[in-house]
Amino acid sequence: MFKKVLKIAGIVIVVLIAALFAIPYFFKDEIKAKITEAINESVDAKVSFADADLSLFKNFPNATVSIEKLAIINKAPFEGDTLVSLGELNLKMSIKELFKGKEEPLNIQGITSEKGLINIIFNKDGVGNFDIALKDQEKTAKEEESKPLSLKIQNYKIENFTFRYFDESSKIKMVIDSLNHEGTGDFTNSKLDLNTKTTAKVSLDMDKVNYMKKIALTLDAVLGIDLEQSKYTFKENKALINQLPLEFDGFIQMVEAGQVYDLKFKTPTSSFTNFLGLIPSAYASSLDGVKTTGDFTIVGFAKGQLTDTTVPKFNIAIASHNASFQYPNLPKSVENIVIDTKIINETGILNDTYVNLDKLSFKIDQDVFSAKANVKNITVNPYVKAALKGTINLANLSKAYPIKMDKPLAGILKADVTTEFDMASVEKSQYENIKNAGTMSLSGFKYTDENNKSMNISIAEVVFDPAKINLKKFNATTGKSDIAINGVLENFYGFMFKKQELKGNFNMSSNQLAVDDFMTTGEPATEKTEAKPTEAMKIPAFLNCTLNAKATTVLYDNLKLKDVSGRLLIKDEKATLENFKTSIFGGTIGLNGAVSTKTKVPTFDMSLGFNQVDIAQTFTQLDMMKKIAPIAGIINGKLNSTIKLNGNLDAKELTPDLKSISGDLLGQLLSTTVNAKNSTLLSALGSNIKFLDVNKLNLNDLKMALTFDNGKVNVKPFDIKYQDIKATIGGTHGFDQTMNYNLKLDVPAKYLGSEANAFIAKMSPADAAKLENIPVNALITGNFSTPKISTDMKSAVSSLASQVANQQKQKLTQKGTSALTDLINKNTKAKDTTKGAATEKEKKTEEVTKKAGDLLNGLFKKKK
Repeated sequence: MFKKVLKIAGIVIVVLIAALFAIPYFFKDEIKAKITEAINESVDAKVSFADADLSLFKNFPNATVSIEKLAIINKAPFEGDTLVSLGELNLKMSIKELFKGKEEPLNIQGITSEKGLINIIFNKDGVGNFDIALKDQEKTAKEEESKPLSLKIQNYKIENFTFRYFDESSKIKMVIDSLNHEGTGDFTNSKLDLNTKTTAKVSLDMDKVNYMKKIALTLDAVLGIDLEQSKYTFKENKALINQLPLEFDGFIQMVEAGQVYDLKFKTPTSSFTNFLGLIPSAYASSLDGVKTTGDFTIVGFAKGQLTDTTVPKFNIAIASHNASFQYPNLPKSVENIVIDTKIINETGILNDTYVNLDKLSFKIDQDVFSAKANVKNITVNPYVKAALKGTINLANLSKAYPIKMDKPLAGILKADVTTEFDMASVEKSQYENIKNAGTMSLSGFKYTDENNKSMNISIAEVVFDPAKINLKKFNATTGKSDIAINGVLENFYGFMFKKQELKGNFNMSSNQLAVDDFMTTGEPATEKTEAKPTEAMKIPAFLNCTLNAKATTVLYDNLKLKDVSGRLLIKDEKATLENFKTSIFGGTIGLNGAVSTKTKVPTFDMSLGFNQVDIAQTFTQLDMMKKIAPIAGIINGKLNSTIKLNGNLDAKELTPDLKSISGDLLGQLLSTTVNAKNSTLLSALGSNIKFLDVNKLNLNDLKMALTFDNGKVNVKPFDIKYQDIKATIGGTHGFDQTMNYNLKLDVPAKYLGSEANAFIAKMSPADAAKLENIPVNALITGNFSTPKISTDMKSAVSSLASQVANQQKQKLTQKGTSALTDLINKNTKAKDTTKGAATEKEKKTEEVTKKAGDLLNGLFKKKK
């Protein structure tokens, strides 16, 4: 009996589990329909979701409705903008809610969501994209028909959310990312305490000026909520800005016009440790064991309405008096710290907000540094007045504060600078309204980056005036390089605050400049990490400057360039080189052209002039020239040439992509000799055509023209002289070394060997002089290391035989005609005599033809 009970119980359990799996499939379509109906009856926007599912296990005994990839896209006037995007949305409800009728509302107990985006935009007319609710009358009518959803939330949670806010009129942009927030409370009551936990990172920009960048925020708070009054009161709360603690008192209330604020906040303690906690996490360190004296406090309030035209009045005071701190295990302390800053709005009009940094000063050892600044009129035309004065020994920074640096800094920074300007004058370059004065210098500076490349600045001296910044001196060394720069920098404030072009005009000189010292490289691999690739090089879009450069020596790869000079113009992500000259390979090279990184694939367009450069060095040490004319590397002599070429560049090193280049070359060879033994091609040519001694080729004053495109070089046919043999060469080869060339030789018979000369000796000088040169053609294929050469020697044999035969025939014909005339004159039998003469002539012609053929066949066969 007991076994039967167990068996029945087991069957029931299996059936129940199977039912729990099956029920979601029965209700899935109905759940989708209710969600779609609820959304369509609530919003005027394009709403979509990938799928909706039901689970009875995720929050058992409650049911969970999951919606994947929910997106709400605005209609006009924000057509196409994403208002809300949720990676996943989970709704928790009682299982009995699944069995309600179609017209009965679903009661939602809890909400969770992951990977969401909320994107709030106000356009120039002050209209917000979040106003997507249907018109009141339409909504009321539909609510009377059915209410598919009802909220009875007891808890909610969002993870990894991003909140974006942008106001086009005020140009205020705020981003809250890595947002995690959860709350627990019974929303079935009109008054409740909501227990919340929040973490986030906040960034804030106003009119393209960044004020906060990924500031870490934490808030644990109990909020007293009055749903009927839409009032939220801070009760128990603890907030952290980075590591700075704050406490809040007061409330925020939603009203028809906006929000009402009555808040007070302060640091719960006055220790200077509070200030160290305010330092952004990227530069912060543990506060354990830090010794401090003095105080640091933040006290403030916000009271009033936040509406379309007003903000709450507020006053934030940040103060410290005669404070100091010293980190454990560090030898230096920072002393005599004074901070007196106020951020105030007394009218409720945002533009009336002003910031007074009345004093900021500190001392490290004997070095004192101080600053003060005032900012007002912040939204209409920000006005700034500031001053910096003092000395900082950079080496002491890491001795007084645990800065996260791989290599310590060194150097002395001195400043005595004042500035006063408004943004409108900066935008319009109205320098008469800008007041800059003073000097700043840096000496003995040394910095080493993560790739162990170091920069040593012996002196950098800057003088400020209203129109520009004068770089009086900049002397530095790095690696094998030394540089000295001076010049002027214009529109510095426009660049800093308005993202305008940075304009400048500089002169640079160097005794030795190694290009590798200024190239960026990827991070090397370690046991724990893989090597990071080199980043693509990019000419900055904000640069608009001119550089006049001179260098005694420039090291580039394996090349040593001497006496380099020229002008470099940088604008619109393009570098233009004008009149660049250098001495190399025993001659000079001139260069004009441009490099552009504006497109995804960088491009270049260059014109080069080679003057008296050594041919062999040019065509063996420059990879591009080696591809264009590989055989030129075995020629000793000088070259004058102009080359025009363009193509793509490697994005990481800005070196030519040889497969992409196209252009043309015009060249003239001077005082040349050929080193044929170093050329497989010339050796093969000499072996196949035995009368040609390639070492004696005369290339002096040879002029060549060629074009190249898509990795192939086309050589326009050109003539060369070998003794009194004329040769014409033309054809193509590829950058992959494959070739297809035609060699046409116009060969006098006397070069065809001893037998030919013996045969010619038997001819009368007059007959020998009448022999025409014999054409010999060669086809050169294969590649430069393993060439294939074929000749048309049979045609040459036929050509010579025909010449000899025709010559003999013509002579016999002339003799026969003369004899016939004599016979007629002597009244002999002309017919018999003529016939006999003709027969004799034909026999001699056949004999001569045979001998000529035998001779040529012997000449073009290789001697064994």
